[in-house]
Amino acid sequence: MPSNTIGTDGTITRDARSRYRQRAEGGAHGAFEAETKRAGGSPRAEIDVVRDSAPDEIRAFLGDTELEVVIRRRRMFDGDRLVQLCDTYIPAFVAEAAPDVAQLDTGVGGIISRMADAGLAQAEVVEDVTQEPATTEQAAALGVEPGSPLLTITHVGRTEDGRTVEVSRHTLGPGWTLRYGVPLN
Repeated sequence: MPSNTIGTDGTITRDARSRYRQRAEGGAHGAFEAETKRAGGSPRAEIDVVRDSAPDEIRAFLGDTELEVVIRRRRMFDGDRLVQLCDTYIPAFVAEAAPDVAQLDTGVGGIISRMADAGLAQAEVVEDVTQEPATTEQAAALGVEPGSPLLTITHVGRTEDGRTVEVSRHTLGPGWTLRYGVPLN
């Protein structure tokens, strides 16, 4: 089965082929925890949850009617090493249907499982990977120079009927490899 790895040099290979299906493995509270444990790492996260307006670039994914969102800001670590920053934007209608998505501890399987419990299962995920210059804040957190290129993953989760229920913007620290598989049949 596809799996993440953490090399002896600290390089993290993120294997997207199964990460969301395995999000509750071993009682994990989401994909990052499950995949980091599976790779032999020690995952932890510092989390802040607020209700606020989504930035314009996020509202473009949510639709202009979604003005207020729940924002989950996470600093994600392997042991003491900060490996990624992630801001997740959850529309108000999702937070009303699945209130645990606005809690610090979202339980086994994380927010994707809480959405599914509320009848808002993600049926499709699209991830755009771009290279973005590090902001001053990102650079300070991730130990790079401002303007250094960082990989950014914009994850958009939609239900079977096409409603966007999550937009996450992952900013990866140095030393990541992203692996994707595409079925050809």
